[in-house]
Amino acid sequence: MRATFGVPHLTTHVLDATVGAPAAGVDLVLGTVDGEVLATATTDADGRAALGPDVLPRGDLVLRFETGAYHRSRGVPTFHPFVVVAFTVSGTEHLHVPLLLSPFAHSTYRGS
Repeated sequence: MRATFGVPHLTTHVLDATVGAPAAGVDLVLGTVDGEVLATATTDADGRAALGPDVLPRGDLVLRFETGAYHRSRGVPTFHPFVVVAFTVSGTEHLHVPLLLSPFAHSTYRGS
């Protein structure tokens, strides 16, 4: 069962498509579009992380995934040194930003 939060709370799940497994050890930075850092985290053994203040500010935020460092740690060349996902906080719902990752492509969507 998914946790329920009364205020915006951000989670992510990073999967490495090249090995068909969670991407553990991906560093994350949550920030404003102006560059203010709100929180940092690292994905766990299941490729998951929760981050951010208890109350996310309304408006546009960015979640930066340090994918280049992740691939380098595995000895894999990569095209993307990092992936930035921009999104808008407009209410109090739980926000989930998953990332499907490979060395030369990525995809994301609004999760639940």
